[in-house]
Amino acid sequence: MTIVGTSGLVLNEKLLFEHSDPGRKGYSLPKLDVPAAELASELCREEIDGFPELSEVDVVRHFTRLSTWNYGVDSGFYPLGSCTMKYNPKVNEAVARIPGLAGIHPATPSHLAQGTLELMYRLQVDLAEVSGFAKVTLQPAAGAQGELAGMLVIRAWHEARGSKRSKVLIPDTAHGTNPATASLTGYDVVPIASEGVLTLEEVEAHMDDSVAALMVTNPNTLGLFETNIEEICKLVHERGGLVYCDGANLNALMGIARPGDMGIDVMHFNLHKTFSTPHGGGGPGAGPVGVTAELIPYLPGPGVEFDGETYQVETPKADSVGRMLAFHGNVGVMARAYAYIRSLGGEGLKHASEMAVLNANYVRARLEGVYDLPYTTRSLHEVIFSDRDLEGGCHTLDVAKRLIDYGYHPPTIYFPLVVKGAIMIEPTETESQEVLDEFCDAMIAIAGEARDNPDLLLQAPVRSRVRRLDETTAARKPKLRWQETT
Repeated sequence: MTIVGTSGLVLNEKLLFEHSDPGRKGYSLPKLDVPAAELASELCREEIDGFPELSEVDVVRHFTRLSTWNYGVDSGFYPLGSCTMKYNPKVNEAVARIPGLAGIHPATPSHLAQGTLELMYRLQVDLAEVSGFAKVTLQPAAGAQGELAGMLVIRAWHEARGSKRSKVLIPDTAHGTNPATASLTGYDVVPIASEGVLTLEEVEAHMDDSVAALMVTNPNTLGLFETNIEEICKLVHERGGLVYCDGANLNALMGIARPGDMGIDVMHFNLHKTFSTPHGGGGPGAGPVGVTAELIPYLPGPGVEFDGETYQVETPKADSVGRMLAFHGNVGVMARAYAYIRSLGGEGLKHASEMAVLNANYVRARLEGVYDLPYTTRSLHEVIFSDRDLEGGCHTLDVAKRLIDYGYHPPTIYFPLVVKGAIMIEPTETESQEVLDEFCDAMIAIAGEARDNPDLLLQAPVRSRVRRLDETTAARKPKLRWQETT
């Protein structure tokens, strides 16, 4: 919401430097009742020229005001595609804050950490059941690190067989981190074209004895299910390769289909997407990896095992790719995911996926014909539009900026790259029809404004505290330090 003063100007928050007043302090210490001790000069920092001098109330009010201006999932709808910014049940937060879970030291001996180890073990088992894999490791700390772990497993499997394969096939509908991951693990990236979904013929044309793996995202970044996935996996296996699946979009499949049953060999999960841990803000995250039985020896570890009586940290395996972290991963994220899974149960997880798909198709039905729909295949958890039919010289960026004036966080834009001017919307399973209707009404109104009053879009946002920035100048001539103006 914009705050407008009596002068008609938008009231913005000053920088802490601008609140500063010489001599103010945020503390008041009692007089010394012992002799003063001087610190060694090398331990003392010189005064910082121009550093703000503030009272406690100055600082508290500054950050409290800023916090009320943040857009968060607890205050509004996030239509970000391929990011799954959904509401996170607060019971999961309560579980993660149980003192025995939140305060446990990572080096606690196994016999004193049975509760935490049991949670981790059960989460491994539950994720394996949801995905159809023989075993899951919880160690990777984010989806990107899970990708890295999965590709390291694939590389270790090939090397154990004396294979010198050097290439990884990546479709144009894969997630953006996949090429970087393949390159980081020492492979050459071979991009392959799709027709919305991969065709057997396209994979066959590239699949030779130099290819170590195919990396796919299913559903892919167009929100489409890879209908040929079983045949493609069979072809890759017949020619000596493995198939890696980016599991970031698993929230479209839970309880309906299992990647392991499709022929996938390795997949990472995004606990901070599919299983409700808060997403964004720099972490922490978790990117567990599931594998088929023949790849278990190469998993990063150690994980957790159960001998029928007690839970133990596994003994490191000789063929393992090694640790991804010093300890066991982000256990607080695991606790949230476990609470989510156990509170929903199998039927609840399936229902969550069904609602995610239904909501995406509801948005699609309301906006189809207003915005260009480049792929008419039935959408799953997200839907991709483009700016091709926008009038008035307006483009995707203008729609995104104008949505801010309507009180919405913009959707993902210009991704996937296979769609020019992409507008990627994922409503998730947590949004009501009322919320989706209000969002779609805003999108429809913006399309009308592009036709009737395009300057509104080209100048947007006009109701925010900060107007549209000169992003080119900001990138090329950034101002990274505050300087007092005279």
